[in-house]
Amino acid sequence: MVGFILLTLSFGKGSGAVGGPLGSVFGPLENGASRVLKPVRDLANWFDETMAARGDREQLSAELEQARAEAVAGKEAIQENAQLRKLVNLEKRGRIPDAYSPVTGSVITRSPTVWFSTVGINRGSADGISVNDPVVNGDGLVGRISSVSRGQSEVTLITDSSSAVTAKAVPSGSQGVVRPKVGDPDRLVLEFLDQTRKLGKGQSVVTSGWRGDGISSFFPAGIPIGEVYRAPIDEREAIQSVELVPYPDFRNLDLLQVLTGGNRG
Repeated sequence: MVGFILLTLSFGKGSGAVGGPLGSVFGPLENGASRVLKPVRDLANWFDETMAARGDREQLSAELEQARAEAVAGKEAIQENAQLRKLVNLEKRGRIPDAYSPVTGSVITRSPTVWFSTVGINRGSADGISVNDPVVNGDGLVGRISSVSRGQSEVTLITDSSSAVTAKAVPSGSQGVVRPKVGDPDRLVLEFLDQTRKLGKGQSVVTSGWRGDGISSFFPAGIPIGEVYRAPIDEREAIQSVELVPYPDFRNLDLLQVLTGGNRG
């Protein structure tokens, strides 16, 4: 009934004698009702604005998440492209003999120790991979296939304690065997050097790919392994071994290439 009266007043304002007295009587009541209802209107408006802001925030969060995912994917694509370019350059430089058929795979498992013993890749016998096939990345020799299934393979790295790679330093031509350095997973050692050749810091070391007496190296000749980091001053010690820094970063192996087929040596 009060609402009806107020509605009548709203239409009656300025209509003459009737509207004036009634407006003067019920005007304060209308203003009081408006003040009483104001908090309710404000609460409703706040609720609407809050829900709208929450919707905007959720939309912005979703857009930000999508942008971050696209940025990460872009960085991964750039990194993968750089690694593929390195592999192509390795082949172009003649480091991979024509007799081999490279099969590229991604690392899917890693050894859980700091010694970087093994990694697993998502390629296997269905891709033509066999046990003892050499494995490289864009920087050089990584290891060899030690076990294989139809869709996956395990790679034993040259940093594994069981690894031994026949190698030579260039340009000196000094030959020996590359093994991991005991107690230091980031270093290799070139042992049993030819004492007639001079060897110094910074010289590159590559696979020698020897062959003889019906046996041959697992690895073809000329694949980069690392460079001489420290050569002992004492000539007798230098004949025994020198330290190497491997070219591949064994902490961050992502794309690898298995050299299938071909004649080893």
